[in-house]
Amino acid sequence: MNIAKEHKVNEQIRVRQIRLIGAEGEQVGIIDTRDAMNMAREAGMDLVMVSPQAVPPVCRLLDYGRFRYEQQQNEKENRKRARAQEVKAIKFRVKIDDHDFNTKTGHVRRFLEEGHKVKVTIMFRGRERTHPELGERILVRVAESLADIGAPEGTPSMMGMDMNMIMTPRAEKPAKKDRAAEDAPSVPATPEPAAAEPVANANA
Repeated sequence: MNIAKEHKVNEQIRVRQIRLIGAEGEQVGIIDTRDAMNMAREAGMDLVMVSPQAVPPVCRLLDYGRFRYEQQQNEKENRKRARAQEVKAIKFRVKIDDHDFNTKTGHVRRFLEEGHKVKVTIMFRGRERTHPELGERILVRVAESLADIGAPEGTPSMMGMDMNMIMTPRAEKPAKKDRAAEDAPSVPATPEPAAAEPVANANA
């Protein structure tokens, strides 16, 4: 249910008649605003204008405080998902040393762990552009180093002087010990040996 940001609630609704929707979504019909206000009070709810452009305007009975809270939570979750889907970018040079490679690959790993996609770019200089296999070699090395947490999205592509590859996070897998426990065959419990019965004393 969408409610305009400049919606009116309860006494803010000044029109004489409205089309009312009940708390369960049922169509009540066109009634006087005063009667709708009384219905809202009796139900312990609010009268909220959800469609001011309609003729007559459409209002609904609902718990406005609870609705606002849920709406804010949904907006927060949507913003969180939007940030998680943000595409990060890391650039490599064709002639990159091992230390720099490991550092940049570590950044890619961190972004993947946070749930981001990562655009890995190989930047060519001058005549390096005539040897695209050098860039592909680095991208393969990156993908292999991060195979446990991410995978390439499609094949590398050239754009100008750059070669690009998108890495996407892998879906989470159950922990190794959990998978091992699931895969292990069930072993029936070994019954404990019965306690030996006391032997009667023959001299008794």
